[in-house]
Amino acid sequence: MPIEILPPRQSWVDDFKSLKQALLRAAPSGAAIHHIGSTAVPGLPAKDIIDIQVSVDALDLVDDASFEREGFKRRAFATDHCPPGLDLAEGELRKLFFKSTGRLANIHIREKGRFNQRYPLLCRDFLRAHPTAAAAYGLIKQRLAGYFPDNVDAYYDIKDPVFDIIVEGAYDWAKLIGWSEPPGD
Repeated sequence: MPIEILPPRQSWVDDFKSLKQALLRAAPSGAAIHHIGSTAVPGLPAKDIIDIQVSVDALDLVDDASFEREGFKRRAFATDHCPPGLDLAEGELRKLFFKSTGRLANIHIREKGRFNQRYPLLCRDFLRAHPTAAAAYGLIKQRLAGYFPDNVDAYYDIKDPVFDIIVEGAYDWAKLIGWSEPPGD
């Protein structure tokens, strides 16, 4: 499927809310569910795929069959990108990954308190609070999709390090304002 970056849509918020209901039925007790990624940032262009994070106490509490009954199919992908210069233990990047069998959605299940669980929440909140940074990031994604519409590897080989640059500013912003992880969306 070619990479296509679309203008922002209000429907992304509504789609998240609908998917969240199914995820609440499938997730282990105490899970937090967040709308993450570009579709979670108002005004940001994005691929028409809803990214959702389910934060759990432990990955081994996740019952694949519960997620499959709700329309989410498990994929083999098991770790997240590690920003250059960081030496993180595997447990800090480990996750479970599901795709929706209905509306296009990626479900990232991560353990609470891990690096990879906090990273997308901090980045999302930083971009929500900084529309100029969000607009620049949106432009980068649009141009990458234009240059590499059929090359997902090239798209992410460039996009991921760009986001690692953005998160450095997000760390400073988080300290400045006393950011803390939201309980769920």
